Formats: sequence, C-alpha cells, structure tokens
Amino acid sequence: MSNLYARVSESAQFLAERGVHPRVWAVLGTGLGGVAERIEDGVRIPYAEIPHFPQSTSPGHAGELVAGRLADVPVAVMAGRAHFYEGVGLQEITLPVRVAHALGASGLLLTSAVGGMNPSYEKGDLVAIDDHINLMGDSPLRGPSDERLGPRFPDMSAPYDGALIEHAVQLAARSGTRLHRAVLAAVAGPQLETRAEYRYLARIGADVVGMSTVPEVITAVHCGLRVAALSVVTDLCFPDSLQKVDLQEILGVAAEAAPRLEALLLGLLPHV
Repeated sequence: MSNLYARVSESAQFLAERGVHPRVWAVLGTGLGGVAERIEDGVRIPYAEIPHFPQSTSPGHAGELVAGRLADVPVAVMAGRAHFYEGVGLQEITLPVRVAHALGASGLLLTSAVGGMNPSYEKGDLVAIDDHINLMGDSPLRGPSDERLGPRFPDMSAPYDGALIEHAVQLAARSGTRLHRAVLAAVAGPQLETRAEYRYLARIGADVVGMSTVPEVITAVHCGLRVAALSVVTDLCFPDSLQKVDLQEILGVAAEAAPRLEALLLGLLPHV
C-alpha cells in the first residue's frame, strides 16, 4: 500500500491547494446528487481533474467534487461514485475516503439506492444502515499493509456510528419520515439478483442489497472516520412477486425521496 499512500497524498495536496478543507465528506449515490446544489461558496472540481480519482460512468452520477459550506459545516461532497462493476479496483474506488481523512475530515456520510428485501419496506422508504454483509468477493484492505493508512486488522464490530444513527432516527421521527434500520448486503453487480439469490440474502440476515457503500465503510473504519450511511429503497426484491427492474423508475423513486434524504443529511451534519 506504499504506492497508495503516495497517491492519497498527491490527491489531498491538489485539493488542499484549491481550498478543500472539509470537516465532513459525503458521497451521493444514484439520483441523489441534488444536495450538492445547496452548498454555499462552493468550488466544483470534476473527478477527471483530481489526481488518481476514480471516474464514474453510471447513470445518475455527475462525477464531480463540490466543496464549501453546508448547514454552516465545511464539507466536500462527491456527486457520484465509481463502482466495482465498472471495472475499478476497490483500492481505487475508496481512495477518496482516504483523501478525506488526509484533508482532516472527521466523518463520512454515504447515500445510495438499494433494493429492499424486508417485507415491511415500501418503495421510497429510507433506511439507516447499521450493519452489513460483504459479498463482493474482495476487500479494499487486501494487499501489503501500510501502518500510515491504518491497522492491519481493523475492528468491524460497530462500523456504523451508533450515535449518528440515533440522531437520524430522531430527526426522521420529528419530520414524520419513515426510516428503518437495515442490514446491507453488498454485491459486485452489475447484474441484479435472481429469485434464489434474493431468498438467500434475506435468509442470511440482509434487509437491503446494493452495489456500493461497504468498501467505503471498511476504508473509513480503517482510517478512523465516523460513518453514517442512508439509503433509498428504490425497488422491491420479493422473490415470489419479483418484477423486472426499470432504471428510469429507480431514478424516479430516488428523485422523489431525495428531499427527505437531504433533510436528514442536513440535520446530521452538525453532529458529525
């Protein structure tokens, strides 16, 4: 990982020279980039201009970093992310999280679109991830260990910050927003799951399934960042009544839920 350390340092220096000094780093998932428009005194930097940053090619991902102030908190917001299924390695995908730590951020906020397998969920519901199952077949920490980046064997007993989850639950309750606590199963994709796979995921304890978030969380824990992850249930994955997924419908559900998700993010920022 020594080469990774050098890449992180170069990316962080590039951003610091452009005035990027976040207290909170946020990653916005599919169709959820609107919160970046709320940033005051913002500077926009396309990923292509940032040394070593992974590029995003997925629909609904703008592919730019927006830094400034949000709810009076210094932030850097990634409007879109790269995914494992795009052919990008997990160390590359999670490099921005390490850059956040190198720039002095104390917390990481993640959003994503997920499929819901819990029968009590409905399309458009919000979930706070409080645990995960990594089924991606890889780890961003695999390879030689560099103690400058974090410990060889980071503890994962509580990767999602319990206090931040409680704040999210309270914020949702006050606004009348449906918010579930959920276990996320992370898969490599890009194909969606079969009926048998959905049954398997539900039986091993997953409430939702997605193709992101977990690599960033593992890396954040490795760095020592506080983590909160909020997701929108954009499609229902019930094996006995499974419907074909329509990408435009997923983007539409994410857009409809975005104001509620953005309100939770804004409410969480001062607590990170």
